[in-house]
Amino acid sequence: MARASAHTVVRSDAGGKATSVGVLFSAGVLDGLPDSGNRKRADFAFSLSIPTKGPRTVVDHVVIDWEAVGHPPPKVYDVPHFDFHFYLVSSAERGKVSFKSDQDSGHPSQQPPAELLPAGYIIPPGTAALKMGVHAIKPTAPEFQGQPFSATFIYGYYNKQLTFLEPMASLSFLKSKPSFSAEVPRPATYTKPGVYPGTYSVKYDATRDLYEVALEDFR
Repeated sequence: MARASAHTVVRSDAGGKATSVGVLFSAGVLDGLPDSGNRKRADFAFSLSIPTKGPRTVVDHVVIDWEAVGHPPPKVYDVPHFDFHFYLVSSAERGKVSFKSDQDSGHPSQQPPAELLPAGYIIPPGTAALKMGVHAIKPTAPEFQGQPFSATFIYGYYNKQLTFLEPMASLSFLKSKPSFSAEVPRPATYTKPGVYPGTYSVKYDATRDLYEVALEDFR
C-alpha cells in the first residue's frame, strides 16, 4: 500500500477536554489492499496507539480490521469493508479474549446486563471473535432491512463487560468520499468510567486527501 499512512488523533475543546477520538488515514490506504487469497475469511489487522500527549479518553488503542471478503452474516456484512475497533481495554487484555466457538456469544455467560446494551441492540450467536469479543448488533439497522451496507455502529463485550466501540464502513462507501455522521445509540451505563461518544462520523477531506473515522460528541 504505497503512499498509505494511518494514525489516531484526539481532539479537544478550548478547556482541554476531549471531544473526539478518530483514525486519520490517507486515500492510499484504499489502494492495493490485500486480497483474500481465495480464503472464505480474510481479516488483516493493523493496531494503532493513542497519542500520549493531550487529554486521555476511555479509548486505550485502535485496531483497524480490513475484511477483504467481509464476514457473517451473509447478505449483510459479506462485502469488502473496514472494522474500526476502538478498544476500552489494553492490548494485553484483548489478547486474552478467547472462545470455544463463534456461537459462544449466545451463551448467558457472554450476555451483558440490559443497562450495558443500547436500546434495540442484541448479541446473537455467531458473533464471538478471538482477541476481540462478542458483537452487539441492531437488527433494525438499514443493512438488516435489505439495504446495502454502507456504515454502521457495533458495541463489543467480553465476559459481560463493554470492551470496544466499533464503527464499520464498506470499501465502496469510503470510495464514494462521504461526509457522513450519525447518532451513536447509548446504553444506560458503561463498564469503564468516563465520557462516551454521542455521534460517529466517516468523512473524506478533499483538501488533504484524507479520510477520518471518528467517535465524536463525548459526554
